[in-house]
Amino acid sequence: GVIASSIANPTDVLKVRMQAQSTTGYASQGLMASFGDIYKQEGLRGLWRGVGPTAQRAATVAGVELAMYDWCKKQILDRQLMVDSIPLHFVSSFTAGFAGAIASNPIDVIKTRMMNQKVVANDASVYRGSLDCAIKTVRHEGFFALYRGFIPLYLRLGPWNIIFFITYEQLKKAHAAAYTS
Repeated sequence: GVIASSIANPTDVLKVRMQAQSTTGYASQGLMASFGDIYKQEGLRGLWRGVGPTAQRAATVAGVELAMYDWCKKQILDRQLMVDSIPLHFVSSFTAGFAGAIASNPIDVIKTRMMNQKVVANDASVYRGSLDCAIKTVRHEGFFALYRGFIPLYLRLGPWNIIFFITYEQLKKAHAAAYTS
């Protein structure tokens, strides 16, 4: 996830900028013209703006969701609240998606703000880096500014986790059955 998201960072920069400008700028130029415009005005550095938070987000989401899924599943099984079945996998994956959203939303906010600022010749950027962005955001807008967009993020991560983990568990079960018979 970290390597793939880092390599694909220019497409994320373009997406963020196109979403931020609805009728002018990148949104009205089209995909290739917008890529060209970012490169001409900001160079390669502009296309990789925010790559640090992008990689951090990928690592955080994967680490938190996998760990939370396994922990939640184990806690429920240990307490004999459910048996190892699809409902257990649903509850565990639902919880994992929620934890992933809580952990990654601040990184998403920082990543989006970093990507939205253009690289200028004298490097007079609003944010010097991820930590500077986080500090300025909290100082000027409050802690909960880091959780803007939480509900849409969870509405994306929740169903994805449910589908992923239920599919994973069913494939694991089918694989085990195929090799034990």
